[in-house]
Amino acid sequence: MAKIVLLGSGELGKEFVIAAQRIGQTIIAVDSYENAPAMQVAHGFEVINMLDGEELDRIIAKHNPDFIVPEIEAIRTERLYDYEKQGITVVPSAKAANFTMNRKAIRDMASKELRLKTANYRYATSAEELRKGVSEVGIPCVVKPLMSSSGKGQSTIKTEEDIEKAWNYAVEGSRGDVVEVIVEAFVKFNSEITLLTVTQNNNPTLFCAPIGHRQERGDYQESWQPATIANEDLVEAQEMAQKITEALGGAGLFGVEFFLTDEGVYFSELSPRPHDTGMVTLAGTQNFNEFELHLRAILSLPIFEITIEKAGASAVILASENSDNPKYSGISSLAALPKTDFRIFGKPSSRPFRRMGVVLTHDSLEIPIEEVVIKAKRAASLVTVNP
Repeated sequence: MAKIVLLGSGELGKEFVIAAQRIGQTIIAVDSYENAPAMQVAHGFEVINMLDGEELDRIIAKHNPDFIVPEIEAIRTERLYDYEKQGITVVPSAKAANFTMNRKAIRDMASKELRLKTANYRYATSAEELRKGVSEVGIPCVVKPLMSSSGKGQSTIKTEEDIEKAWNYAVEGSRGDVVEVIVEAFVKFNSEITLLTVTQNNNPTLFCAPIGHRQERGDYQESWQPATIANEDLVEAQEMAQKITEALGGAGLFGVEFFLTDEGVYFSELSPRPHDTGMVTLAGTQNFNEFELHLRAILSLPIFEITIEKAGASAVILASENSDNPKYSGISSLAALPKTDFRIFGKPSSRPFRRMGVVLTHDSLEIPIEEVVIKAKRAASLVTVNP
């Protein structure tokens, strides 16, 4: 059985560890703080600053894993190339991890190298450069740190007065040591989807049914599967997803995000790992959830097909305040609902808007997906953190 070092131990990592434990793999969970969610179910754990290359080297040398699975952005990703040369498999690949941990690399690859349709964009390393970039892409526009996750540091500029504030907010929300932002023209989209794309070592690339999602503060609030999408848009999204995942290389699950517009499909972002919106697959929407698919692809276990089994939705449970001892109310009311499940992530502390759990609802494919989403939102509203 394989030994896997997981770099980042949040809720997505926790579900990945559970999937790996079920088929006998050994997992060492790594993060910057103790008692992170994935550490609670792993065989062992390490607490280090993953932006410290020497610390990362020490942990990899100590455990000598077969696989390194990054779960977050804040990693000294250039070290992953060295580990690959040592014969360790980096998931999906060192190139994929390195490119996608930084929005600049992946956006330039998508737009300039692969010629995928993207929003008009510029980069900025200061408030003055941001002002110039905004003048070139136009208002309204969206500003994001090059390295961040869960919407941290992301904001929309609606007037010139917003530029300074957007710069400061992006710098505060940035992960890693890169002080640079991307400013994107606002794409007038009808909806957003995540296309979970599974690349395999010796078998064809597979696609999950598209997942719709709604965001606030740059972070997802609800997701649902299957999302409604025109067949020609789905084909276009699949072709774009296959192009970019093949260019990045390796085996594993990618979360590829798209905007659906009147002019067709626009590439938005890509994560080389299970995606937060893909937590809806924990509702049993597919024959394998996204974490099981990631694991099987990594281990070169053939995946014959991915089938959609039922309609499902997820809705996040958010904290409302800072606490070192988060408490939950309303769980009993939630548990009493039909066709409803939930996950509490076990995070040791809370802060406003921190994702602490997720509600999962399901129904038959004949039921309108909007009804399943409404049920998930109502169910999530029953739970409060630190009431």
